[in-house]
Amino acid sequence: MTSPADLDTLSTEELRQLASRLLVETRAKQALIDKLTHEMAVLKRLKFAASSEAYSGEQQRLLFETIDADLEALSAEMEQLTAPAPAGEKRQPKRAPLPAALPRREVHHEPASTTCHCGCALQRIGEDVAEKLDYQPGVFTVERHVRGKWVCRQCETLVQAPVPPQVIDKGMPTAGLLAQVLVAKYVDHQPLYRQSGIFARAGFAIPDSTLAQWVGTCGVQLQPLVEALRAELLAESVLHADETPVAMLKPGNGKTHRAYLWSYCSTGMSPMKGVVFDFAETRAGRHAEQFLGDWRGTLVCDDYSGYKALFRQGVTEAGCMAHARRKFHELYANHKSQIAEEALKLFGALYELERQVQELDATARRELRQRLARPAADTLHAWLLAQRQRVPEGSATAKAIDYSLGRWGPLTRYLEDGAVPIDNNWVENRIRPIALGRSNWLFAGSLRAGQRAAAVMSLLHSARLNGHEVHAYMKDVLERLPSQPASRIGELLPHRWSPA
Repeated sequence: MTSPADLDTLSTEELRQLASRLLVETRAKQALIDKLTHEMAVLKRLKFAASSEAYSGEQQRLLFETIDADLEALSAEMEQLTAPAPAGEKRQPKRAPLPAALPRREVHHEPASTTCHCGCALQRIGEDVAEKLDYQPGVFTVERHVRGKWVCRQCETLVQAPVPPQVIDKGMPTAGLLAQVLVAKYVDHQPLYRQSGIFARAGFAIPDSTLAQWVGTCGVQLQPLVEALRAELLAESVLHADETPVAMLKPGNGKTHRAYLWSYCSTGMSPMKGVVFDFAETRAGRHAEQFLGDWRGTLVCDDYSGYKALFRQGVTEAGCMAHARRKFHELYANHKSQIAEEALKLFGALYELERQVQELDATARRELRQRLARPAADTLHAWLLAQRQRVPEGSATAKAIDYSLGRWGPLTRYLEDGAVPIDNNWVENRIRPIALGRSNWLFAGSLRAGQRAAAVMSLLHSARLNGHEVHAYMKDVLERLPSQPASRIGELLPHRWSPA
């Protein structure tokens, strides 16, 4: 930011350039504000429109919690774009006092020193108290944050510990309660209206709309951390990729259409353990291109055509041996095919060798693969070619063999690079819990809701990959994030995190 004193030293041309740049930035910011304002207006019309009666009761509650979360997220983004309110215009939260029957735990905030700058001893003259709702599974408690007021009788200096920064400014929930809501929604797949019922049984009913507002705000606040995780993931030379369908609601007609959750993660052999989810409205390959950008490493994936453009642009393709093996396994399981049984034995030899090299470094792994796995792969390839001449054209066996022969180069890419895994099972296992949870949350209520879910799940599932207890991780992140310098945000990433 240029100070008024600096302006005096600028030439006319420099002042003109500065004014032009500021005008461009102002217009860009205003355009974004207008876009967000329009999006908020659309959501509000959707929420209160009579057409909402077309949804079933459960659908309506899921839709409304999504809209409330989206609206709160939009409000948070708008606040980041607009100037802060003057000190005299602070908004005071309007909420009912927390129930007196809930247990209370006092957290005291006092000045580091009770000696005034003039040398006199400060005297305590009062305190400010803020109550926050905390939650441990099944039990609500109240944290009483007591900030003592200290004054110097000599020079009348007033000293008070500052209000600790929070993810939700002046909000009622502690980081522990927010972490519980996020983990329950995005790991345990519990919609907010179900959580509201669980909380009511614990002694304090929290409206669905309030929970949705918390989720929306947390999604915005956590986004810089997700972007940092994505940047570190794209520094890896080998990545897995896969995608799974997710229903997304089409506002206005009560119907859903098929959207997709794309998953990108480091390999199980990499010291950096991380997964980033990307929610998109379609399965088009452009989504993978947009996510990966100028990344040009080795991508382990299935034979989906959406990835082909990446390989034409310089990304190295590595296939999934498990996909090839699975086609023969289905033949054997369904028809007890002798050819399939023999194929499974040959695939099994490759996997047995792979189990032996998992604990080695990449160089030793490649050497052993070349010495032992390469001959086994050549044997499998020769067998596939021989069997293809004997099976009828168009048969299920022929299709299984053609799949392996047609992708033989990508399937055996792992033999040339010790950092490349034999299959794509690692990322498929990251998606499986999400697929299992779809029966609980039914659909994504909007594109923004799907993107928010992808962001939060990226952090929580990466925490799992690194062996962390997800509630403890998220609680600590939400406590530290408001005061964490941007230059040190990487310390909160799951693969680097340690409790404060």
